[in-house]
Amino acid sequence: MSSLYRIAFAAALASLPVPQAGAETLAAINPAGEKLYKSACVVCHASGVANAPSLGDKQAWSPFIAQGTDALLATVLKGKGAMPPRGGSAADESTLRAAVEFMMAASR
Repeated sequence: MSSLYRIAFAAALASLPVPQAGAETLAAINPAGEKLYKSACVVCHASGVANAPSLGDKQAWSPFIAQGTDALLATVLKGKGAMPPRGGSAADESTLRAAVEFMMAASR
């Protein structure tokens, strides 16, 4: 995907509503996670591109959530299938963890 297309696609998808977990659950999560989701992860996780589990799809996320945050973060850091290492972002590990936590909370 060209970077211009990716930027336009991400901007369009970022305007979509994000499924909401309990307010107390999301309030405890670093807000940088939602920001990273909206700027990078949304490209695939809003629509299920390349079998990425869509944000908010409890059934699709259930096996990933069962693995725990550390296992999911390890997958994000290394990449998997079509997902590049670090989700194609330059985010640091703590921001990537926050994005994983945000996506897990929004998909419970």
